[in-house]
Amino acid sequence: MKTLVEFINDKQADFTYASGEFSRLLNDIGIAAKYVHREVNKAGLADIMGYEGTQNVQGEDQKKLDVFANDQFIKALKHGGQCCAIVSEENDDLITYDNQTSNNGKYVVAIDPLDGSSNIEVNVSIGTVFSVYRRKSEQGGKGTLEDVLQPGTEIVAAGYVIYGSSTMLVYTTGNGVNGFTLDPSVGLFLLSHPEIKIPDGGNIYSINEANYIYFPDGVKEYIRYCQEDDPKTLRPYTTRYIGSLVADFHRNLLRGGIYMYPGTKKNPNGKLRLLYECNPVAMIAEQAGGKATDGFRRIMEIKPEEMHQRVPIFVGSKHMVEKAEYFMNYYSKDFKPK
Repeated sequence: MKTLVEFINDKQADFTYASGEFSRLLNDIGIAAKYVHREVNKAGLADIMGYEGTQNVQGEDQKKLDVFANDQFIKALKHGGQCCAIVSEENDDLITYDNQTSNNGKYVVAIDPLDGSSNIEVNVSIGTVFSVYRRKSEQGGKGTLEDVLQPGTEIVAAGYVIYGSSTMLVYTTGNGVNGFTLDPSVGLFLLSHPEIKIPDGGNIYSINEANYIYFPDGVKEYIRYCQEDDPKTLRPYTTRYIGSLVADFHRNLLRGGIYMYPGTKKNPNGKLRLLYECNPVAMIAEQAGGKATDGFRRIMEIKPEEMHQRVPIFVGSKHMVEKAEYFMNYYSKDFKPK
């Protein structure tokens, strides 16, 4: 089977800015993912579970594995020298480097090092999700906010790693989506899911229904639609919600379905971050034949105004997302961005 490194090298010519630097950057992300895989898989044996005693910029308590994963990706990208700046969920400010090699790097990375970390103690799948942009500032200096505050249409690569019954890395550079499964016996990611395509329709909807009373009317009506009995459209649909974006999205990507984290009356902008959660899964969904919106706008066309900006998201099978958009436009126009 073809390894991740072999595949990246073979497909390098498909990438608009074909270069060895870009291939090495993706390989660096794969190396860091292996270290995180190792720690995740011994979490019940080593002193790596529990809280670190600190909070991230979102005000969320950081788990030890959150901090470990963050450190691994930052170190890997620093030593690789292809990345001049990083936006991480775990850091308040933009991460830059004090070495000339990294300052000459052509790329910036936005990353959530460990998505769904609240599930660690109960042995439920968690993940890493990332997006890569070409820098806009001049090479030779530190990366800037301008480099990272780019819409998703400017992403040159996006991907995620899911740490579950097996560890998989799924990524796209704008030429389809491919998945690689880690063979821990040899320490290599092997091509296991070539040219992934999400079904146009599905019968799974993923949403935290505990927030139902706070949802916009459009979301409530869509949930009612999903629960109606209609054999012609395979309804009622099945609800599946893990509480980890990567895990829920990965399942729906392979089987067909929709993942929703809408805005609510309490939090109109939702919970998920645009740069390192919504944009990457949006690009993967689109490249696999799916769709991603905030209920009204294409996610990848939203211009970010700050590093940790939040947006609502509806992502997954094209027909299901379009149906959710219909209900949002009909019942929840007051939630439409000005």
